[in-house]
Amino acid sequence: MTSKSTIGVIGAGTMGSGIAQVAAAAGHPVRLLDTRPEAVDKALASLEKTLQRLVEKGTLKDDAARALRDRITPARVVEDLAGCDLVIEAIIEDLGVKKALFQKVEAAVPVDALLATNTSSLSVTAIAAACARPERFLCLHFFNPAPLLPLVEVVPGLATDMAHITAAADLMRAWGKTPVVCKDTPGFIVNRVARPFYGESIRIYEEGLADMPVIDEALRSAGGFRMGPFELMDLIGNDINFTVTRTVWEAFFYDPRYKPSFTQQRQVESGRLGRKTGRGYYTYADAAGVAKPTVEPAIAEQIVERVLAMLINEAADAVFWGVASAADIDLAMTKGVNYPKGLLAWADERGAAHWLQVLEALQHAYGEDRYRPSPLLRRAAEQGTSLYGRR
Repeated sequence: MTSKSTIGVIGAGTMGSGIAQVAAAAGHPVRLLDTRPEAVDKALASLEKTLQRLVEKGTLKDDAARALRDRITPARVVEDLAGCDLVIEAIIEDLGVKKALFQKVEAAVPVDALLATNTSSLSVTAIAAACARPERFLCLHFFNPAPLLPLVEVVPGLATDMAHITAAADLMRAWGKTPVVCKDTPGFIVNRVARPFYGESIRIYEEGLADMPVIDEALRSAGGFRMGPFELMDLIGNDINFTVTRTVWEAFFYDPRYKPSFTQQRQVESGRLGRKTGRGYYTYADAAGVAKPTVEPAIAEQIVERVLAMLINEAADAVFWGVASAADIDLAMTKGVNYPKGLLAWADERGAAHWLQVLEALQHAYGEDRYRPSPLLRRAAEQGTSLYGRR
């Protein structure tokens, strides 16, 4: 695939329009399709404003901005994607809807075109099953905002030809992205490994050990995270975050490690979805922002250690089950969600034995399988070996 290859993008929402911008910036002709023509028009108008701001800041020349915008053309029906070499879908996370869409797309594009979903939580293999040629189907999971965040998870389905995975990863590098190849398991890397950042923080709040502003500030100041979990969920959207959590939990056959919380469910039920509705875990009626209380060092250390132990355990388990290499998992967490350090390298700073001790104490205190240590973490603790160096 070359810079002259035509890219089709289906879905003109935030993610789809962002992917279209990335592809056009790399020099590709792009056809942007949405079932609602007004959505495409709105996306292109928004892109023009974004490009103008970049020109005003001096980060993009005016002629380059015009050329980028001109490379994106509206598509009104699936048949307008004929001639595309790669089609990326970024629509609603509904398995039935995606399968029906790709049946239509496959009939419209050349037989050698690649088909990709941007799903964050659905099975790539399940979507590909709708295609007559599932060997050309894969996942290219971008992170929001797509023009800014470098990570792309490249995920094969069970029938995907691995030559296409190599080609797709090379293409992402040509687009200036950082690809990581991972197994088709629930949540892939980031949405699986990151679940305890939210789930364990909510658990600490529900137990009454600390309130939300204290938990957020502890993880910012003592943990080094850019945002606390509650303000981050408000930014993502509590409906979106809750749906991903529930989808991963169900896909793992109700493993208690991923169990959703009533706290988040009640936020969604009450319409407190976060910044987009003006209220979530925090209220956004004015510009005051999220409160930053003073947190006692001992409390901050307790919160960070508990959340970090769960994150490290999840990362270790992903390596144990062959989701991706330790290096790629750490790369994904730093490039995809801006963690201050890769979790496995972070674990090595104090050693696996320390984190095993923290988890065993939690498991003993609560008697829950939620806190069971990964076999890989236990093995590294017993042998005194590195977690980051694992494959």
